[in-house]
Amino acid sequence: MSSRRSRSRQSGSNSRITDDQINDLVSKLHQLLPEIRNAHSDKVSAAKVLQETCNYIRSLHREVDDLSERLSELLATTDNAQAAIIRSLLMQ
Repeated sequence: MSSRRSRSRQSGSNSRITDDQINDLVSKLHQLLPEIRNAHSDKVSAAKVLQETCNYIRSLHREVDDLSERLSELLATTDNAQAAIIRSLLMQ
């Protein structure tokens, strides 16, 4: 057990997260990640799950950026009435 966790348990702080809660959260992340979920392996380290979570979030950010750029290009090539309709649909 890490010294940080030992100190937090010794201090009796109720605001600290427990090992069981961390394990539960890592398990939930494991189930959400397509790369790990599709590997059909239940024996994945918490470090691997966290690393894959970071990678997945980065890829989602890149995808959002790409889609935003494509949408901007689309709106720039359409007339004002069509662009206004698209913008109103996006704001819903």
